[in-house]
Amino acid sequence: MAAIASEDRRLSRLTRICLALPEAARRDSGSHAAFLVRKSTFAYFLNDHHGDGIVSVACKALPGDNTALAVAQPERFYLPAYIGPRGWIALRLDTGKVDWDEVAELVMGSYRLIAPKRLVRLV
Repeated sequence: MAAIASEDRRLSRLTRICLALPEAARRDSGSHAAFLVRKSTFAYFLNDHHGDGIVSVACKALPGDNTALAVAQPERFYLPAYIGPRGWIALRLDTGKVDWDEVAELVMGSYRLIAPKRLVRLV
């Protein structure tokens, strides 16, 4: 749904960050978007995910890092429904000013965990 990008500047900005990575693609699903490398998702744009009322970006994290971030900064980070227990962390994009460098860092870390090693070497 191309309309999402024109409606939400946060998704547009996240899309630019994600699609700058080798072989990255975007797949829209309702008010959410998934960013994939080949067939594996490395980031999600979540808008009211399972009715939580939150807008965020979710990324894969190193084992334990997701829980540590959520505990250390609960006003900014949380474990998203269903994927949080599988090593994902979400950063809220709906509370105050977004640090887009931090978003890019989270996305890059997730990409490095998900993408084939050959593609990771390109970034």
